[in-house]
Amino acid sequence: MKKRKKMIAWILVVLSVVLVGGYFAIGNYFYDLAVNAHTNKSFLTAGSKQKPLSKKEEERKKENKAFLADVKSDAWYVTSSDKLKLKLYAADYKQPTKTNKWAIVVHGYGGQSIDMASWTRHFYNKGYNVVTPDLRGHGKSQGDYIGMGWDDRKDMLLWIAKIIQKGPQAEIVLLGVSMGGATVMNTSGEKLPSNVKAIVEDCGFTSTVDVFAYQLKQLYGLPKFPVLYAANTVVKMRAGYDIFKSSAIKQVAKSKTPILFIHGDKDTFVPFKMLNPLYDAAKVEKEKLIVHGAGHGESEKVNPDLYWSHVWDFVGKYMS
Repeated sequence: MKKRKKMIAWILVVLSVVLVGGYFAIGNYFYDLAVNAHTNKSFLTAGSKQKPLSKKEEERKKENKAFLADVKSDAWYVTSSDKLKLKLYAADYKQPTKTNKWAIVVHGYGGQSIDMASWTRHFYNKGYNVVTPDLRGHGKSQGDYIGMGWDDRKDMLLWIAKIIQKGPQAEIVLLGVSMGGATVMNTSGEKLPSNVKAIVEDCGFTSTVDVFAYQLKQLYGLPKFPVLYAANTVVKMRAGYDIFKSSAIKQVAKSKTPILFIHGDKDTFVPFKMLNPLYDAAKVEKEKLIVHGAGHGESEKVNPDLYWSHVWDFVGKYMS
């Protein structure tokens, strides 16, 4: 009997080790796949074909290239407010004459500030000073992990404060695309200075868990449980934040700042169905723009006239 009990105990120990080891193996694999800033992110383009650019897109590309060549930016740096003390970078495109109009333009997952050339160009040509940060773990900013717009909201507060320090009368618009959209929505739920007049989010996700669960199912056919719970354990250990708390939809519900929500109806990466829950959660002055035929992050490219007319009409209500 004692021998049998001992054997059962050993079997239970082995099973526990296997289960715990498997749990952490799943968590680490997903962390490296999605959150580790230094691993390959080829899954983003898996199965996608590069379509030839239209004449309109070629012209847009040329205009963006010319803008970046003609308008020089200054390098801005801040140090993150958390214990990591990360050195974070942003490009500052300053108008030649003094203005109180500022825009902070935020890139998406795996991107960097230069990717936002078209948005930067439009704001700059409209008379705004434009600040384009590299989010933590991206571009020239320090960081070993991708914050999914959650820790990045704290960094946005630093860029806002830096602008106000330079010009106390500054009027600021926040605009972000994809994870940048989630970043500005997450920022909207913080206590913001009155200088922040309007927010434009383009194809941002409702929450980190929602978009991860969607991608798990779409790309790998895997369930939310136990994968995301294992991943969250590792994210908390290695990155220090909780993906279950990273919720743009909860943040916009707390917002005091007007928000324009934009989404392409052919978006299958951050699904179009996330637009209405976000819009409905906001209790501020708000509008939404649906760009027909636009995939993920393509709204500004697919229909720039519609896109920018809505952006200028919306932000114009709140800027002096």
